[in-house]
Amino acid sequence: MPYKNPEQQRAFQREYQRERRASLSGTTKSNKTLNPEDTQTARSLLELLSTVIAEVRAADGDTFIKARLTAYLISIGLKCVETAELECRITDLENSLLQDKRA
Repeated sequence: MPYKNPEQQRAFQREYQRERRASLSGTTKSNKTLNPEDTQTARSLLELLSTVIAEVRAADGDTFIKARLTAYLISIGLKCVETAELECRITDLENSLLQDKRA
């Protein structure tokens, strides 16, 4: 919508973008509260992240914004997987060292 006044045009664009971003939230909100016990391990964080990704994909909104958000969350998920694998390996090493000390 063309405006002669540049200030009106900026105000319109600002409001348009706000409404566009707000449409991503939709009506599907998670009622789950985040407990400290849920975030103790990388595996539990990965499960929480998969829930959030499913909620983003199911939400109504702009496809481009959903795609960017999903890609960002997937990159975080990859870091969680790497951390979970390292956590498992460190735990195995600690257990083997404790068994060697006892023997």
